[in-house]
Amino acid sequence: MNPITFLTLVAGLVLLVVGAEFLVKGASRIAAILQIPPLIIGLTIVAYGTSAPELSVSIMSSFTGQGDIAVGNVVGSNICNILLVLGLSSLVAPLIVTKQIIRSDVPIMIGVSLLLLMFSWDGELSRVDSIILSVGGILYTLSLIYQSSKQGTEQDEFAQEYSFSDEVTPSLWFKNIVFVIGGSALLIFGSRWLVNSAITIAQYFQVSELLIGLTIIALGTSLPELATSVIASVRGERDIAVGNVLGSNIFNILAVLGIAGTISPNGINVSQAIIQFDAPVAIAVAFACLPIFYSGKKIDRWEGLLFLFYYLAYNGYLILDALDHPVLSLYITIMLTVVIPATIIAIITVAVIEKRAERKSIG
Repeated sequence: MNPITFLTLVAGLVLLVVGAEFLVKGASRIAAILQIPPLIIGLTIVAYGTSAPELSVSIMSSFTGQGDIAVGNVVGSNICNILLVLGLSSLVAPLIVTKQIIRSDVPIMIGVSLLLLMFSWDGELSRVDSIILSVGGILYTLSLIYQSSKQGTEQDEFAQEYSFSDEVTPSLWFKNIVFVIGGSALLIFGSRWLVNSAITIAQYFQVSELLIGLTIIALGTSLPELATSVIASVRGERDIAVGNVLGSNIFNILAVLGIAGTISPNGINVSQAIIQFDAPVAIAVAFACLPIFYSGKKIDRWEGLLFLFYYLAYNGYLILDALDHPVLSLYITIMLTVVIPATIIAIITVAVIEKRAERKSIG
């Protein structure tokens, strides 16, 4: 295969990340100049901006008929965000999990994941399904704004980050408009290069476009979340790292697939592989967050290692399945009968021990 294809793939990923950064920077500054409240900027422009790479790729692939890439990108990114991003971030420092995350964000993430599977059951994410997801994204955003407006500390954080007091000049307007236009252009070109090169690679290696979407593209479009969460963990903002990932997963399903399916002429086709395996894996990963987050209200390093192990195990399955390797059946048997049951027992045991210790300390 022509080496330029791989260079185009990497270049596409770089353009997506840089484009999203430019778009968010320019749009948030323009919003601040227009005196839009910092809280609104942080929970709309910035929040949606981190999902801009997934959105660009899903829109581009849905218009070109590559539904496997559109849906695989989102489902794969959500799996990657939990297992890889939180796994690596918790290795830097144990991550703090707030009560709001356990009571609100995790159930919502589980709910929208189940909703996606239900809508996709007929093999298609129709325009009606997509509109419902988009409306859900709007309602979720409004609920975030309402909740945050009642929390003074969080409002102060947004005010420090997105307030604007400098003198407004024509050059300032011009610079930020250039950021918005340039960032949008980079997202368009990046998604086009990424999708086209992914299709070429899939055809050359005779693997499905779904595999490319679930692995390479999913990892690439999760880079902004990875960078944000790891940096937040290094800075000691360990609750932000978790909230960033869960919020991104919810936005990916509601906003990314919702918008992509709504503007796509024929909706988005969903393969049986996603319905029967990958979407259920994403749901299982979402459910796994409950006992892990609940035990000790944090993600310890050993739990982060557990996340990383399952990320590697999931990708191992995808590769063995793509190669139709004879060891696949043994691999599945060991995972289902030994590894997963042992993991469940370990998580429950630790949760019970930590809960008893917490009760004793209170008593």
